[in-house]
Amino acid sequence: MVPETRQIRRLPEQLVNRIAAGEVVERPASALKELVENAIDAGATHIAVRLSEGGLSLIEVSDDGCGMRADEIALALERHATSKLPESLIGADSALERVVTLGFRGEALPSIASVARLSIESRSRETGEAWRRVVDHGELIADGPAALPPGTRVRVEDLFGRVPARRKFLRSARSEWAAALDVVRRLAMARPDIGFTLEYDGRRALQVQPGERLDVRVAQLVARDLPANSVAVDLARGDYHLVGVAGLPTWNRGVADHQYLFVNGRPVKDRLLIGAVRGAYADMLARDRHAVLALFLTLPAEDVDVNVHPAKTEVRFRDAALVRAMIVTGLRQALTEGDRRSVQTPDRAAMQAWQVEPVVPVAPLAAPQSSLFAAAASPRLGEAGAAWRGYEAAVMARAEPAALPVPEAQAHPLGVARGQVARTYIVAEADDGLVLVDQHAAHERLVLERLRAAGAGQGDAPAQALLLPEVVELDEPDCDRIEEAAAELARFGLVVERFGPAAVLVRAVPAALGKGDPQALVRDVADDLARNGASLLVGERIDLVLATMACHGSVRAGRVLSVAEMNALLREMEATPRSGQCNHGRPTWIKLAHGDIEKLFGRG
Repeated sequence: MVPETRQIRRLPEQLVNRIAAGEVVERPASALKELVENAIDAGATHIAVRLSEGGLSLIEVSDDGCGMRADEIALALERHATSKLPESLIGADSALERVVTLGFRGEALPSIASVARLSIESRSRETGEAWRRVVDHGELIADGPAALPPGTRVRVEDLFGRVPARRKFLRSARSEWAAALDVVRRLAMARPDIGFTLEYDGRRALQVQPGERLDVRVAQLVARDLPANSVAVDLARGDYHLVGVAGLPTWNRGVADHQYLFVNGRPVKDRLLIGAVRGAYADMLARDRHAVLALFLTLPAEDVDVNVHPAKTEVRFRDAALVRAMIVTGLRQALTEGDRRSVQTPDRAAMQAWQVEPVVPVAPLAAPQSSLFAAAASPRLGEAGAAWRGYEAAVMARAEPAALPVPEAQAHPLGVARGQVARTYIVAEADDGLVLVDQHAAHERLVLERLRAAGAGQGDAPAQALLLPEVVELDEPDCDRIEEAAAELARFGLVVERFGPAAVLVRAVPAALGKGDPQALVRDVADDLARNGASLLVGERIDLVLATMACHGSVRAGRVLSVAEMNALLREMEATPRSGQCNHGRPTWIKLAHGDIEKLFGRG
C-alpha cells in the first residue's frame, strides 16, 4: 500500500508553546524555578514567593528588580525573546559559551502561559510606568496599566488546568510542595546576597535576609547544627575556585538529598560532581550513608556548557578531569587538615579487603533442621532472652550486673566468653574452635528480631515514654512523611506527633532500644521513608525503618561488657533466627576450627 502523501505544515504557535512546555514545565517546581531565576537575573535584592496546593493552584513570584516596560512584557511572552544575551553577543558563535545569567533560552514564560493562566505585572525603574498583561492558556485576555512598586510580580494559576493528560501525572500537593521547597532552598543557597521569603498556603515556611555570609546561609537552609559538624572547603587551581561547607564523615544522612552543588552560581545535579563527592568520602563513610555538604565551583563561563538540557540542571565541563580532581582533593584536604575533628582515614588495604570479603551464610543459626541448634535454642529461648535483656538494661544504664557462673563450652554451639578485644569483639571458646563475635552487629540483629516479633503480635510493641517529650526539627517534607507513617511507627513503640510545620514531637521510643538518641533515630527514620517511601509497600517500608531503629538501640562498639553480659548475648544469639548476619548482611560471628588454629602454628 502506497503511503498517503502528507503536506508539511507549520505548527500553530499555541501548539508549539505546549510542546515546549513539556520540556520546560514538567511540574509546578519547574515553573517556579524559571520564575525565580528570572527575578535573580533582573537584579533583585529580595524575592518573595507564594504557593498554594503545592503550586498547582497558585505560584506567585515578586521581586524588586529592574522591571519591564509594556512593550518588553509583550516581547517576553514571545518564544525565544530574551534580555539575557547582550546585543554584542547575539549572532556570535560563542554567544552561548559566555552566558553568565541563569536563563537565556527565552522559552519559559511563553511555555508557562500556554498551560496556565499567567499574569505579569511590572514597573520599570527606567520609566516609572507599571503595566499588566494576562494570558490564559495561550489567549490574551487583559492588557493595561497597573499599580505596584518598582519590580515585577508574576502569578501562575491553574497550572495544566486545561491539559488533563499532564495534570493526572502530577503527584500529590505534598510531593509537589516538597519539590518546590527544594527549588527555592537551592536558589537561595546559591545567592546569599539576595533575601528570600517563601509562603505556603498563607504560612511563612522560609525566610533569609540579604547580604549573609555563605556559610551562614548554608547553615540556615540545611541544618542549624551544620557549623559544629563541618569543615570549610577552599581550593584554587588557576581560574577554577572551589569553596563550600562539608559535613564531617561522622555526621551523615541516610539519603543524598542534602548534597548541594553549584557551578557559577547555578544549582546543578551533575553525575560527575556527585561521583566526585562519593569518591572523596569513599573510605570514610558506610556504603549506605551519605555526606552533607554544599560546594560552590567558580570557573570561566567558556569552560562549562550550560546548554545541555532545557532544565539547565546538567552541565558539561571542558576539563572534566580537573573538576573531579578539585572536588576530591578539596574535600579530602578539608576533612584531614581542617580543625582535626575529622575521623581518621582507615588503612586502604584493610578497607578493600573488608569490602571484598564474601558474606558466608551461617545456615545452622537459622535452619530449623539443625538438630544441635534446635536442641540448644528451643528450651532456652525465653531464659536467654530474659537474661540478656537484664544485662542489656544494666549495660545501657552503665551499671555493673551481678556475676553469674561461667557455663561450660561443650553445652553451647557459640561457646562461652573468654574476653573482649578492642571493646568491640567478643572472644568465645566453643567445643570445636574459637568464636569471634561483633557485639554491635550481633545485638543489632537481636533487637531487630525482637521489634519484628513485637509488631507481629496482636498488640503494640512496648514503648518507653520520655520524661520530657523531645522536639526534633526536620525539613517540612520529612515531617509530612513521619506524620503519614505515625500510626505504623506507634505499633512498634515510636510515638511521634506533628509539632508545627518543621518539627515533630517524640513522646516515646521502643522499649527494646533502651536509652537511645531520639533526635538521631527520628532523622534516620525520616531518611528511610524518603528513600523508600514511594516505591515500597507499607510493610516493606516499616521493615527497613525497624532496621534503623535496631541500629540505634544496639550495644555500640567501644562498650566494655562483663563476661556475664557477653555470655548472655551469646545465648540469645543461639535462640534467635537469622542471628548469623547483621541487618546489613554482614556476618555477626566467625569461627576458627581447632584444625585451622593448629595450621597457623604449623601443627596441621
